[in-house]
Amino acid sequence: MAINSVGENLAVAGQVNTVEEVENKNVLGKDDFMTLLLVQLQHQDPTEPMDSAEILTQTSQLAALEASANTNKALEELAASLQSTQEFSTIAAIGKRADLGSDAIAHDEGTISKFEVYFPEDIAHGTVDITDLEGNIVATINIDITEKDASGNDVPADKLAAGVYAFDWDGIDNKGEQAESGIYRVKSDYYTPLGDKESTRLGAYPIESVRFENGETYLKLGSNYVLLTDVVEVY
Repeated sequence: MAINSVGENLAVAGQVNTVEEVENKNVLGKDDFMTLLLVQLQHQDPTEPMDSAEILTQTSQLAALEASANTNKALEELAASLQSTQEFSTIAAIGKRADLGSDAIAHDEGTISKFEVYFPEDIAHGTVDITDLEGNIVATINIDITEKDASGNDVPADKLAAGVYAFDWDGIDNKGEQAESGIYRVKSDYYTPLGDKESTRLGAYPIESVRFENGETYLKLGSNYVLLTDVVEVY
């Protein structure tokens, strides 16, 4: 059971697809409507001219068609403006904390479960506890307070800086036995260099960046990108 500091940000390449618009010839526009009306007036029988009421009706239909087109255009512009506003408001959340609403991991017996925990304060010493859904401690991981020396070896340190850290749980419980497959919860109690006791849990992370892709908004939490719709609270 080990702790590893989280690596650099993931590099994500976006792809832009360009679609050429094709005019729909099965639907009459206001210009087509006006052309048909003018042709109809030009070729009307002089002895039986078109009824003025009919002309007025068609003119009204033309006005309604144009108004509808203008309304659709205005709605499209409004939707684009709202989308832009939402994106800018999401960018403003960078640096805040996002909560996914769950502190649980799914563990498969015989495998290693990997997860990340965010520590808001520096860590002098502490543990990460893996519990069952009733809150009973199943396994305890001691937080290694080490740093790398010039040769790349782990040496004792005074503290770990606040941040997101990655953990591996090999599935062995505190009795030395293999834990069963199931859902487990993750929390941590730790002490700061000043001796203050703090607690944290899985599922709450600082928002490091925002990415927009295919109409979806993603937040970078730890080493993962998460859909904005999966976040239950930002604070």
